Amino acid sequence: MADITANIVKELRDITGLGMMECKKALVETSGNIKKAEDLLRIKSGSKANRTANRIATEGVIGIEISPNKKNGALVEINCETDFVAKNEDFIKFSRDLAQLIATENLTNVESLSKSNMQNGKNVEEFRMELIMKLGEKISIRRCMLHTTKGYLSSYLHGGKIGVIVDYAGNDEVLGKDLAMHIAASKPICISKEQVSEELLERERQIYMAQATESGKPKEIINKMVDGRIAKYLSEITLLGQPFVKDPNQTIEKLLNTKSTIVNGFTMYTVGEGLEKKSCDFANEVMSQINQAKENT
Repeated sequence: MADITANIVKELRDITGLGMMECKKALVETSGNIKKAEDLLRIKSGSKANRTANRIATEGVIGIEISPNKKNGALVEINCETDFVAKNEDFIKFSRDLAQLIATENLTNVESLSKSNMQNGKNVEEFRMELIMKLGEKISIRRCMLHTTKGYLSSYLHGGKIGVIVDYAGNDEVLGKDLAMHIAASKPICISKEQVSEELLERERQIYMAQATESGKPKEIINKMVDGRIAKYLSEITLLGQPFVKDPNQTIEKLLNTKSTIVNGFTMYTVGEGLEKKSCDFANEVMSQINQAKENT
């Protein structure tokens, strides 16, 4: 049996980024051959990824990048299983690196992103597999987007969980940041009332009509009540109609008018949006962790 020294274990750890014990086991199995040990860990990484494939990954972070000229922007959502891993520096760096890659290489979907090479020479999918091996959780690239503009882009990232890119005319950086922050806080679904679908408006109108009818008031009064509620609803869901979070006395529309600018569009990502979270009690969670530890030994 080859002598597995601490130095050779450290060397393999530096290459792979994996734990000392995992590296030592691989070196023992390959009689101290670093290259074969690295290959073995990559193989094990693949098998570990398969075991985590059916888990639910609803935690995670948003990665965001705006090019220096403010013309290209990228958003990416990376999911994991626990908030603990979502706060891991390697996991967070992965999201930042992917956002930068999307913006610089003009990548438009997860498939093309996964095949792209990172600065370390490995492609994104290979690095994702290694991260799964290192952190022990399912890690997935859920979605990404590239935004290009002839105007200017600004962004806002709130706690790594909500990411916004806003496309606007002019190069007022403070205004751009304020708009992106406002969108993250107020969550409009579109820019103006003209962009709200007739189907959505009719649905709301029917609900308000049914509520107002119960008041027993004359039809003319009911119609005015419904119109008022619809107007309020539109002001709540449209960017232009919302009160500015930093100055509720003026709407975003008035703010833009004073700055002589317009918003061309925006995109907001929220971690886990639309995903069903798995619930389990504490005892089951502990047993799950014990069973996982047994699998990995």
